[in-house]
Amino acid sequence: MSNGKFDAQSHNQMVETTLDLLEAVAEDETISQRGLAERLGVALGLTNAVLKRCAKKGMLKIKQVPAKRYAYYLTPHGFAEKSRLTAEYLSHSLQFYRTARHEYDEAFRYCATRGWRRVVLIGATELAEIASLATAGTDVQIVGILDPGRNVAAFCNIPVFQSLESVPSPNRPNAAIVTDMTNPQLAFDKLTALMPDDRVLAPKFMRLTRPSGEK
Repeated sequence: MSNGKFDAQSHNQMVETTLDLLEAVAEDETISQRGLAERLGVALGLTNAVLKRCAKKGMLKIKQVPAKRYAYYLTPHGFAEKSRLTAEYLSHSLQFYRTARHEYDEAFRYCATRGWRRVVLIGATELAEIASLATAGTDVQIVGILDPGRNVAAFCNIPVFQSLESVPSPNRPNAAIVTDMTNPQLAFDKLTALMPDDRVLAPKFMRLTRPSGEK
């Protein structure tokens, strides 16, 4: 059963992390693991795992240098793989964008046909940016974004709220659309406990499970 973390996006994130690591090593062979982790914006443990994976696949050579540190060298295969991953990342990014845009277009059209004119997004993420573009051509308005983890007043010029109850009464939403990327299933489940589950929508690529067991 899917846990809501869509496979294509997870794969693309790993491609991006690997590509960023190879680029960092190509620029600075003496960079530390901690420095790599900070540059990649990931945990030290994940950085270590990706380094070992790249070395195992022949993309990197790891050598110990003085002061109990390591130097990382990109192999010819590593340079070739960096070029390949760049092309793959761009291809996946464009494909994912098209898929997301199409499915959010469908979600907003669905809301429009049912007279749900005020919609709230769940998650201030890149998906929220894509979803905000999908309102074009409809009379549906995004009245806010619910994201208790974001301490910001607005995202993409859309107000951000900590909870459904904090949305001002005149703008109370008729429906919600999931744009969370960390744990969309959890975000979906929380909202279906606060409003009718048929009014909480999610794009198909998230593979979320409804309370009834339907996807």
